[in-house]
Amino acid sequence: MTKLPIPRGVLTPDRPLSDLTWLRVGGPADWLFQPADEADLAEFLTALDPAIPVFPMGVGSNLIVRDGGLRAVVIRLGRGFNGISVDGNRVTAGAAALDAHVAKRAAEAGLDLTFLRTIPGSIGGAVRMNAGCYGSYVADVLEELRVVTRQGEVLTLPASALQLRYRQSDLPEGSVIISATFRTAKGDPAVLEAKMAEQITKRDASQPTKERSAGSTFRNPAGRSSTGRADDTHELKAWKVIDDAGMRGARLGGAQMSPMHSNFLINTGGASAADLENLGEEVRKKVFQSSGITLEWEIMRVGEYPQG
Repeated sequence: MTKLPIPRGVLTPDRPLSDLTWLRVGGPADWLFQPADEADLAEFLTALDPAIPVFPMGVGSNLIVRDGGLRAVVIRLGRGFNGISVDGNRVTAGAAALDAHVAKRAAEAGLDLTFLRTIPGSIGGAVRMNAGCYGSYVADVLEELRVVTRQGEVLTLPASALQLRYRQSDLPEGSVIISATFRTAKGDPAVLEAKMAEQITKRDASQPTKERSAGSTFRNPAGRSSTGRADDTHELKAWKVIDDAGMRGARLGGAQMSPMHSNFLINTGGASAADLENLGEEVRKKVFQSSGITLEWEIMRVGEYPQG
């Protein structure tokens, strides 16, 4: 195996990734790197052979790793990257900070990032995907972010550099987000706390939060909810066209489209990554046959199919 730089953090060869994803599937990464701190990450990437791909991974909440694994160095940020600080009407959070924790810390300080409370995952992923719900998106509040580039440079980028749009951003290839700063409106902490409690109740009543899922499987069809801006109408939802195609509750191996919310792909136990991805593709096919709409994956699928 190729020789890699020796970091201060933890570098593990042939590391299975299934236990690091919410869906609990996936083969091994060639390497898993958990940097000690920002300098360790920058030094490692500077010294790493440019031919070796890197894949930044958050908490695996929006991810299918295929059964053949990943031919890359997977970079997973840990405790050195999960700090949250408040200064005036700004909140700065490390990329490994959980979205829910950032929302709660902001609310305690009287700042409204309540939309993050029910979004699974960490801040790095939320920024990369322009996460949003209840009509609010990261794009509405992101001021700037800090990244380490594939070449090991530490850069501060304005939000505008990402060209944030519905579930997408233009982050330089191989860059690792290390922190993000949000500017947001002030509010009454008690009111913000009550708002978040209401959102959790609503989510738990309509989504299979106790199942192994990766959140919404498909983006809402483009043209109705495609930009993440306030003028989106949100009138057509992915779950509706999945229902219309008769795919609520559909199964393949250990994979199922949730009977509770048909845009949630769940591992009922023993599913392979192939079961999950193939069921998703079958849903896309049936929806296209039923409505002429081509659903786009919201869950990221990475890695290789197993050999043979």
